[in-house]
Parts: sequence; C-alpha cells; structure tokens
Amino acid sequence: MNKKWNLIKEKASLVTNFFQNKKVRKSTRITFGVTWNLLLVFLILMTMGFTFAGGVGAGYFASLVKDESIRSYDSMKKDIYNYEETSKLYFADNQFLGQLRTDLEREEIEIEDVSEHLINAVIATEDEYFEEHEGVVPKAILRAIFQEFTNSNVQSGGSTLTQQLIKNQVLTNEVSFERKAKEILLALRLERFFEKEEILEAYLNVATLGRNSSGRNIAGVQSAAQGIFGVNAKDLTIPQSAFIAGLPQAPFSYTPYTTMSEDGTLKSAEGLEPGLTRMKTVLARMLKEGYITEEEYDNAVNYDIVKDFIKPKENPAEKYPYLTQELENRAKEIIASILAEKDGYTEEDLQMDGELAEKYTTLADRDMRQNGYEIHSTIMKDIYDAMQVTKNDFSDYHPTRTVEETDPETGETINKDAPVQVGAIMIENSSGKILSFVGGRDHDIQAQNHATQSERQNGSTMKPLIVYAPALELGLIAPNTPVPDVSFTAGKWNPKNYTSTVYGLMPARSAVARSTNLAAGRTYLKFIDQLPAKNLDKMGFTSLEEEEYYYPSLSLGAMTVGVTLEENANAYTTFTNGGQFIDAYMIEKIVDRDGNIMYQNKTEPVEVFSPQTAYLMLEMMRDTMKSGGTGQSAASYLNYWSDWAGKSGTTQFFGDHWFIASNPNITFGTWVGYDEPASLKTPVGLHYGVRNIKLWSELLNSAYELNPSLVDPDASFKRPEGIVSRSFCSVSGMLPSKECSDAGLVTSGLFNAKYVPTQVDDSLITSRYVTLGDEKYIALDSTPEEFSEAGVVLNPDFVTRVLAGLSANPEELIPPNDKRFENVLVSNNKIKDDGKAPGKVKASESGKSITWTTSVSSDVIGYRVYQIDGSNRKKVGSIKADESLKVKVGDGKYVVVAVDVAGLESGDSNVIQIGEEEKPKDPKPKDDKPTDPPPKDDKPADPPSGGNAPTTNSTPGGNAPTNTP
Repeated sequence: MNKKWNLIKEKASLVTNFFQNKKVRKSTRITFGVTWNLLLVFLILMTMGFTFAGGVGAGYFASLVKDESIRSYDSMKKDIYNYEETSKLYFADNQFLGQLRTDLEREEIEIEDVSEHLINAVIATEDEYFEEHEGVVPKAILRAIFQEFTNSNVQSGGSTLTQQLIKNQVLTNEVSFERKAKEILLALRLERFFEKEEILEAYLNVATLGRNSSGRNIAGVQSAAQGIFGVNAKDLTIPQSAFIAGLPQAPFSYTPYTTMSEDGTLKSAEGLEPGLTRMKTVLARMLKEGYITEEEYDNAVNYDIVKDFIKPKENPAEKYPYLTQELENRAKEIIASILAEKDGYTEEDLQMDGELAEKYTTLADRDMRQNGYEIHSTIMKDIYDAMQVTKNDFSDYHPTRTVEETDPETGETINKDAPVQVGAIMIENSSGKILSFVGGRDHDIQAQNHATQSERQNGSTMKPLIVYAPALELGLIAPNTPVPDVSFTAGKWNPKNYTSTVYGLMPARSAVARSTNLAAGRTYLKFIDQLPAKNLDKMGFTSLEEEEYYYPSLSLGAMTVGVTLEENANAYTTFTNGGQFIDAYMIEKIVDRDGNIMYQNKTEPVEVFSPQTAYLMLEMMRDTMKSGGTGQSAASYLNYWSDWAGKSGTTQFFGDHWFIASNPNITFGTWVGYDEPASLKTPVGLHYGVRNIKLWSELLNSAYELNPSLVDPDASFKRPEGIVSRSFCSVSGMLPSKECSDAGLVTSGLFNAKYVPTQVDDSLITSRYVTLGDEKYIALDSTPEEFSEAGVVLNPDFVTRVLAGLSANPEELIPPNDKRFENVLVSNNKIKDDGKAPGKVKASESGKSITWTTSVSSDVIGYRVYQIDGSNRKKVGSIKADESLKVKVGDGKYVVVAVDVAGLESGDSNVIQIGEEEKPKDPKPKDDKPTDPPPKDDKPADPPSGGNAPTTNSTPGGNAPTNTP
C-alpha cells in the first residue's frame, strides 16, 4: 500500500516539475492565448450569426403576419366561442327527440361538467406544458421546424391546445408558414385575454372526434361521450376518457363506428385496433404525467373498452322522418321571420318578395345548424309513437295500385307500387297544439307529409265551413228547419247526390248527416253573393284563389289547388272554440344556447262566427255520428264514446275520403287517397268511407289507451246563452199555421234567439186529393168527394219562393218515405181529364161477394157497385182504385162501373146474379070483358137511373193522362 502511494507521489512530482519548466510554461501560455482568442472570435461570430438569423427570422415572421390585424378581446371571444352547435329537437314536455340533420353534430358543455379524467387525458396527450406556457412552446416549434426541413417522419407535434383552438376556430387547416406564423401570434394574444380554463373549455367543445353510433360526424366531448358511450361527459371513466382524448389526432381512423351510409355499425376487430392502441398511448402519458397511478393504469389498459361502445342507434331523422322534417321546416320559417325582422322586414315583405324570402330562409337554415337552438314541439311522444304502430298494423287499406314511372337514371318506363296513402292529425281545440299526426304509409315510398303538406280537394267537409255555418250566422237556417234537396241546374252546374236520389224538403241537420249535395248547393246559392268563402281565409286556408269565392261548386269542396289536412281539421276547431279560429301550431318555443327564449308561440284567436252559430253547427254535426249519418260506423269501431260532432267528405270520382270530428277536447281528422288520384271504390270488402272511419277510430283507440282523459273528456259541448227551442212548421220553418197543425207537420228545434221565426207559415193550402197507383193528385172540382180525401197543397207562392232562380221540379219538394208528408201535394200535381168516359170492367161472383177487373183507363179513381131491379138502380158500394176490388152484397142483380177523376162513369159491367132470381107471379084470371087499350102518350119512357153512361165502351188506353207519374 505504501509502495503504491509512493509511486503516485513520484509521478505527480514529475508532472509538476514539467509545468514548472520555463520553456514549457511559456509554450503553454502562448497556446492558451491563441485558443482563447479563437474561441472569442467564434463566439462573436456565432452571436452575430444568431443575431442576423434572428433578425432575418423576425423580419420573415413579420412579413408573414403583416396582414393580420390586431384583434380585440370581443372579436376573439366571438370567434373562439362560435361552436356551430347543432340545434336539438324536443317532443312535448321536454322529451328529447334528437338533433337536426347536419354534417357535424356538436353539443356545447361547460368545463365543470366534464370528467376530470378526460381533462387530464387531453392535457397529457395534446399539451403537457399547458399550465406553464404562454400559448406556444418554443422548443416544440423548433422541433417541428427541424422535422419540416429534414422531412422527418417523427411526429412529435408542435401545437399547443391554444394553437389548435386558434387553428380550428379562427384560421384554416391550410399547411403553410404564413398560417403557422399567424397561429403563433394569435395564440400568444389569446393567452393574454383568456384564462387557461376558458381556453381548455373552448377546446373541449370544438375538437373533432370522429363519428357516433348513428354514423354521424361529431365534435365536442359531450357529443362524443353520448354518441360513443351513451353517457354524459362528466361521467366518463378513465379508459373512456383516454379513448376520447386519443381521437383528435386521427378522428376517423380511431372512431369505432362506420359512416352514416353504413348505418353507423361498429367496426371490425381489425378496424377497432388503431383506436384501442391510441387509447393505451394516452393512458401511458397520463401515467407519466402523474394523473393516474400504476394500479389505475393497469386496470385501464386491461379494460375491455369495446363492451362500452353503445350499439348503433337509429338516427332521429330515420326513426321520425316525417316529424323531424316538419319541425325543421317550421323552425326555419320562424327563424327566417326573426332574422328578417331584425333587418327591418315584415312577414308580408317575405311573402311578397320571393328572393328576399329565399335569402332569409337560407340564413335561417344555417343559423339552425350552427347556433345550438332548442326547438320544443307540441307533439306528444307516446301518442305519436302509438299512432305510427297503428297505422302500420292497419289491415283494411285499399288495394295497392301499379303505376308506370320513368327511371331517372336509365329513362326506361318501370312499374312501381303505389299504395293508398294516409294522413292524420290531432289538434287540441283550446290551444291549437298539434298533439300528433301521421304523415304517410312509408317515408321511403313518399316523403311528402300527407297531414301537413299534401293539398287535395276536401269534398263535403267543406259544407259546414262555407254553407251551413254561414247560413246559421245569417239566420237563413236553423238545425231543424227545412232545406230543399231537389234537382236543379244553375248555369252549367248540375250537381247530383251521391245516391242519385233526391230527398225533398229535409231538416238541415239531416242534410249534413246524409251529406246531400243538392241541399248544400241550393243553400249556398241563396247567399253566395255575400261571399261566405271569405271565412276560409280567416280559418287558415292558404291556397284558395279569389275567383273561387264565386264558384257554386266550392260548396261541395271543388277547389283549384286544394287544402291540407291540417288546414281542414284546424278550421273545424273554430266550432269547438265558440266561433273563434285558433291557428294550429307544432313549435311551442325556440331557446338559444344561452337559455333565452327567442320565440314563444302566442295564441291570437280570430273571430269567425258567433258562439250561437258555432254551437248550432256542432249540434247539426252530431247527427253525422248517429244512425243514418255518414259517420255512424265510428260507434262500432271506437272503444269509447265522447260527445262527437263530425263530417265526412268524398271528392269527385271517389279519389279522396276525409273524416273530421271534434269532441270538447280535440279535433281529429284523417284522409286517405292515392298520391296520383284514383277511385277508392272496390268491388268487394268494406266501403271506402267505412275503411277510413275504421282507421280514424283505431288511431283514436291507440291514443285513448295512453291518455283517456285527453281523448275522452267527461264534459259535453257547452250550450251558450242565446239558444232557444221553438215550435215551427217543418215545411217552411215558420210559425205553425192551422193548415200545418192539421197536417201534423209541426215540430220543434233549437234556434239562435236572434233568429227565431216571427212570421206564420204560408206554405200550405187546404185541398182534396185522389190516389192513382202510388201517387197522389190534387182533386178536380168535379171529382166525386167519395173517392177523394182531405189534404194540403204546397202554396204556389211558397214553391216559387223556395225554388227561386232554379230550373227545378217542384214535385221533388215532397220528401219520399216521410209519412208526415203523405197528404201534402204540390199545386201543379194534377191529373188531366181526357174528357172520355172510362172503359168498362168485367165483374164476377165470389160467394156472396163481387169482384171485378180494373179499368183499362188510367184516370180511374174508383168504382161504384149498383144493384139493379128492372129500371131501378141503387148504389151499394164505392171502392177507391187503390183499395181491394171486392164488395160483399146480398141477393140480387149487380153491375160495376168505373169512375174517372172528372166523375164520368163507364158503361155497366156484365150483370152478376147473387142468389136465386125471383120468379114472376101468376097473372090474374082472364076476364071475358076486354081491357081498355093503354092511352097514347107522345113522351118516351123514363130512362134508367144513371143514364149518363155511354152506350159504347171507350177506346182502351186512349184516355191516359199526359202527366202520368
């Protein structure tokens, strides 16, 4: 040990002596000086080089950002927080429906509602120095520049979260030094204005994160959390947070779902691998930065994240295509009006200027997809869903037709199935809320909404709106007063009833219940000059042309364009609301992303009819649902019964069928028809109208099961003040006259107190009538009373008044099959006397009775039976022509004669002997004294009684009246 130490000391002494040598010391000093000077020169040159390079770099940097203006705080705030958030749709009662169709779904969230795990994962992965830097990390930028110049494949990254936010929200994705320079400048400025928490929150809302389970592109961590894992961002676990935090680097490579065109299905195991590997990388960085422990890291790395991916969900636009499209259209219209109003334009300006309307519609569409509105509808989800199921399961649609169509790609003619379509809509009367609707059979077959968009003629559902309600309003009718249902021609218009029959004078309510066209058309013509069709404008009809106000056929629903089911049903709510129209609506309110209500529906009733008219119209339409009414079948299909009042409607050639009815709570209407109009009549199966009413009923049944108090209220329609009951003559509607009372034609009914009858009936005149066959005719002055009966005749003045201006047959005024009118005749319903005596009849014996044949003459009103005894004739029977031609008699000789309407008798029939003929008595004994001869007299013997009978028969058939019925 001592030897080694001595050896070391010896060698050290040699080194010391070497440097103490003068020559060595001089030489070392010179070498050090030269080296130091060279180092100083190098350092100076290095400094000058870096200074020059820095100056050049600074100059170059300045040249890159020279066009970038200095942005204010407000300007940067507006850019950074402009998230382009998708608007959301809601059912009634705040039930979420889905988001509007858009290229990118995004939902804004505040940072306190984001999982701490996700925040840590994002910082560890995207910007480990986030809390320390001032917007940029110099060494990261130098590293990125080096990689750019050396074309290195190592992707170490050079952008902080602040820079990424600037790139996404302020600048573009352009790859250039200019864009990068602006990014750095703006990132530094952003850090001066905003807190770290604000910057991080903005980044979490704008980051692009692949696709959701519907295959739609998403941005923002809330959309990702819900669209991938089905949870809110605040509830994300460590592995879920790591998976989402890894997505921004390659969103569509790492996303677990396919595109929307592929229904957003989960990728294969191979397709999922890149995203799972990236998740493990994020977890490793979280561990490195101390955000998770080794145990948490191990658990997360080994966690099967695939089982957390939610199953592909049907896109709301696919599950509710009719509804989402309808809400989108209505919201767009509302927002367009709001934007136009801000610029000083009115809604009328938009209606008058197509280009202006298009401009604001485009702006509204963009606004809806970028500003994250909440669009709250009135649609009740449970009822809406149930009605779609019922519509799909309904088994009594009309047959599917086959139509020819041109293939848009090949130009070839192809055959295509065309099923009967359906529309249905339910409106809450008091508010105008549209609670549910059915848009069609299948959106893929026909995207047009048949409840809100399809315009068709509305047939007889027009009658209450512009015929009967206006007539009630003017006091022209009351529910039970008579209206004439008779054939007529008005100009070129020649309407017919559905049954091709006429019903004569009938109560107005019966005309509504049976839906007779002639009564409606005749009533409408009485006041068409007062333009009752203008009421349709007040009740929300939008497609009616002004010239149509003057068309008589409008009374039967004949329109140039047509009306939507929504408009038609909405008009019927006028009656349930006391004569006030409340416009139906589907959007309750629109809320902006800050929670401010930017639109709230406001009900503004429009007075159309008086409360009395509205109630009386409902009273009339109640009969539609009763036996004999066109809606009577509803009672057999509904599972419940309310106070219903409704109306059916069929269009020309049976191309459409409508059924609309109201109870005190709701109005519900359905329409069926083909998209290309064709007859709904079928040779077998249910009548087309019954099919529709059955569908109407089953849709209501499905709603009743879910909400019975809504669709089946306990209350009935309330009768307003000013409704009274009065007796009147059912021929004229006037106060009963003696003739009306004697004829049994007095009835009673409800009236608007303002229009109770005040004049006495003048429609009837006392008369006598005879019966020929099944017809009754007014008796002539010479008609034997024994063959006529007392009756009444329609006053000619009354007939003229009723049929004024129409070429109508007065005889049709008498309603068929109405026993009350059996003895009422029309004044011109007379049989003409041909001036000839009737033809003889042939009599025969039947026991103690006599029968005979009818006379060949058609004006015979009865028969007389005479007993003859020598020259004496005794009438023993008068039998009317419509009675049994048989009479019971005693022993003797008899003849039968026919009697015509003028009282002329035919010749005697053959003589009929009843019983044994009496034998003549023995003559007196002869006296020898001759008797004196009879005295001579110039006068002939008296003829037999009834000597006015002709000696020869009348020509058979030659005396038929000219107006035989």
